[in-house]
Amino acid sequence: MIRLAAILMLLAGPVAAQSPSDAATQAAARLAAARVQLDAAGGSRDRVAALTETVRAYEDGLIALRDGMRRVAIRRDTLQTQMDARQAEVSQLLGVLASIGNAPAPLLLLHPSGPLGTARSGMLVADVTPALQAKVGDLKGQLQELALLQALQESAADTLGDGLQGAQEARAALSAAVSDRTDLPQRYTEDSVQTALLMASTDTLAAFADALADSVDVAAPELIPQGDLALPVQGTVLRAYNTADAAGIARPGVVIAARPRALVTTPVAATLLFRGPLLDYGNVIILEPAQDVLFVIGGLAEVYGEAGQVLPAGTPLGLLGGDLPDVDAILTAGTPGTAPAATQTLYLEVRDGQSPVNPGTWFALD
Repeated sequence: MIRLAAILMLLAGPVAAQSPSDAATQAAARLAAARVQLDAAGGSRDRVAALTETVRAYEDGLIALRDGMRRVAIRRDTLQTQMDARQAEVSQLLGVLASIGNAPAPLLLLHPSGPLGTARSGMLVADVTPALQAKVGDLKGQLQELALLQALQESAADTLGDGLQGAQEARAALSAAVSDRTDLPQRYTEDSVQTALLMASTDTLAAFADALADSVDVAAPELIPQGDLALPVQGTVLRAYNTADAAGIARPGVVIAARPRALVTTPVAATLLFRGPLLDYGNVIILEPAQDVLFVIGGLAEVYGEAGQVLPAGTPLGLLGGDLPDVDAILTAGTPGTAPAATQTLYLEVRDGQSPVNPGTWFALD
């Protein structure tokens, strides 16, 4: 058995790097870098900006790791299926190698018919050896890759656990940093009584947003829509503008699917007009990025900031709701045929001159 293993090692060539394992390894490195960012954010001059980048880094790393492990699982299943299908071929190949390894080298080339037969047998062995080497190399490469993928899957639980814990710490630190922030300019001071009266007197999101904009008399900058703004949350458009939902209700905005506890940020510098619960939209943020233009963002579980503040682009607005899955659930969701991880939704509506417009006019919806 030792002799056979030595033959396999000598005949087989190096294993080429495989993209699924590379993806998982790189994702783990991104999570490790996010931990370094989190440790350094406490001493940053702008803790909010540093922690915002850290939360984003954790989100990107976890998404990449989930995708990498999904690809690892697919590749491992493919290799296992191929190995199972080659059982007979592998057994035959091992038998041939065992017989070659057990026989003295001179006897392999002798032939009963004499020198001519011996010469022919030598030529035959010379012709067969390269093909045998190629099969052994292919088999060894697959076995090594299968072992690597198995090791990656076994270590993924610890990596995911550390990543989830780090992301939770970063979110908590960000919430605290936003609460302690005092450096944002205040364009106006909110009249909480007037806001409460507006909420009580309106029964639609559009009416409230328009009435709120009319009640706030502040100058806003000019801004030309280019259709290139990033979405407030990392996700994909689930329902397009003015598209009816399962209940047949069409809303003048888009619905974005995202992962639980995803960070929501302002895509451009804007004045915060309102933050808080409103109707059936959950917590709502209303921003005024330009004169007579409103970005209405609904569905948050937590909201940051105070009405009247002027927020720079990329400022955290809050977090989506939902429960973070545990490590086993994430690893299971990384296998083919299971439910997607984007279980939360964010509503985005754009109003220009008290009329809704397609958010694609301002945002890159792709």
